[in-house]
Amino acid sequence: MGAVFVDLDRTLLRGASGPVLHEALVEEGVVAPGQRLPGDAIVYGLYERFGESLGVIALARAAALAMRGRSVEATRRAGKRAAEQLADRVQPWARQVLEDHRRAGRPVVLATTSPADLVEPLADLLGFDGVVATRYEVADGCYTGRLGGRFTWGVAKRAVALSWAEAHGVDLADSHAYSDSIYDLPLLSAVGHPHALNPDPRLAAVARARRWPVERWDRAPGVPSLCGLEPYHVARLAFRPEAFPYARFEITGVTGVPERGPVVLAANHRSYFDVAALGIVAARLGRPVRFLAKQEVFDAPVVGTLARSLGGIPVDRSGRRGGEPLAQAVAALRAGEVVIILPQGTIPRGEAFFDPVLVGRTGVARLAAETGAPVVPVGLWGTEHVWPRSTRLPRFAGVLRPPTVTVRVGRTLELAGADAVADTAAVMAAITDLLPAEARSRPQVTAADVARARPPA
Repeated sequence: MGAVFVDLDRTLLRGASGPVLHEALVEEGVVAPGQRLPGDAIVYGLYERFGESLGVIALARAAALAMRGRSVEATRRAGKRAAEQLADRVQPWARQVLEDHRRAGRPVVLATTSPADLVEPLADLLGFDGVVATRYEVADGCYTGRLGGRFTWGVAKRAVALSWAEAHGVDLADSHAYSDSIYDLPLLSAVGHPHALNPDPRLAAVARARRWPVERWDRAPGVPSLCGLEPYHVARLAFRPEAFPYARFEITGVTGVPERGPVVLAANHRSYFDVAALGIVAARLGRPVRFLAKQEVFDAPVVGTLARSLGGIPVDRSGRRGGEPLAQAVAALRAGEVVIILPQGTIPRGEAFFDPVLVGRTGVARLAAETGAPVVPVGLWGTEHVWPRSTRLPRFAGVLRPPTVTVRVGRTLELAGADAVADTAAVMAAITDLLPAEARSRPQVTAADVARARPPA
C-alpha cells in the first residue's frame, strides 16, 4: 500500500504559513508583540515569490531555540487558532486531488519542516491521516530549546517519512509525494510517484530532466498559466461590449453574484452568441469561470476559441465521454469556482425555438445537490438576432444598426435538493422570469422565422 506525502508551504498552501503561525503565537501570548527573528519579513517575502531558501531554513532552525521556555499548551492553542486561517489558504484544487487519493485507499500525510505542535491542528481540520514534521524537546510542559528528534528537512525529511511509512505498513515505491522545493528532492526521489507542484526553478529543471509531472493546484488540470495568469485573464480583455460592435448589450444584476465560493450560473440558450454575452458577464465577475456547454459550441468558429479560453468543459451528446463533463464541473465547484451551464443543452430548433416554456436537463440540479453550490439564474434575450441559428457566422454587418442583447442576472435560488426534476423546473422558471414579457407567450411566426431557427443546411 502506498501513501501520499504533501509539503505544506507553497504546495498545499498558497505561500508561507510562517507569518500566520507567528501572529497566532502573539495572540496566545507565547511570544511578545513585535518579537520577531531578525530579517524574517524579508526572507518570507522572497520565499513567497521565489520558493524555499537557506534563509528560510535558518529561521526554522533558529525557531527551536527561540521557543525555549515557552508553554507547549499555549503553542498548541496557537496552532488551533491558526488552523482556520491557514485552511482558507489551501490551494483551490488541493482538496479534490487529495480526496481522489483517499478514495484510492491511500493515507494522506502532511510532510513539513514546520513544528508539529503548530501544524497538527491544520492537519486534523483537513482530514490528514498523519503528520511528518519537526518536533521540539519538552520538559515540564515547556520547550527546552532543543529538537526532540531530527530537523525534518532535506535528507532528514526523507528519513522521517520512511520511518512513518515503516510504522504504518506503507511502501514508498507505491507512494506519491508533492512538493515545490528543490530541498525536498530526497523525498521526491524516494517515492515511486513524485510530483513537482508549483516548483521553484531548480526543481522545475529536475522535473523536466526526469520527466516528472509538473502540476498546479491553483487552477483546473490542463489549464495553462504564465506568471500566474490563465488564458481567462487575457480573454477578459476581449470580453468587453466594445469588442462586439455589431451588438448592443444591456446587462444587469452581475454584482449580486457571490464574490467567493462555488457558484452555478444557469442560463437559457438562444444562439451561439450566448457564449459572447456570458463571457462579458464572466469578465465582470473578475474570477475564473468554467463553461459547460455542448460540443458544437466549441466547434463553432471564433466563439469556440473564446469558449475554450474561458476554461470550457465540452459536453458530447453522443455519450462517448460518459459522466466526465459533470465530474469536471463538480471538481471545479468543489475548488470554489464558477461554472456556467446552459440547462437546455442545445438551442431549440424550428417551432420549438418559440415555445415560451423552457425545458431543461437536470444537470444544474444535480451539481447543486452534490456540491451545495448556489444557483444563480441568467436570462438571455436577443442573441439570436446577432447570430441566428440558420447562419454559420454572426451578422457582422449589424454594426450599422446593432440589435440589443439583454442579459439579466437574477437572485440566488434556494433549491430543495431532494428532487432533481422539480429543482430543474424551478431553475427554468426563474430564468423565464428574467426574460421580457414577450418571451412568456407564443408569438405568431412565419415560415421565414422558423427557417432562421434551424441550423444551416
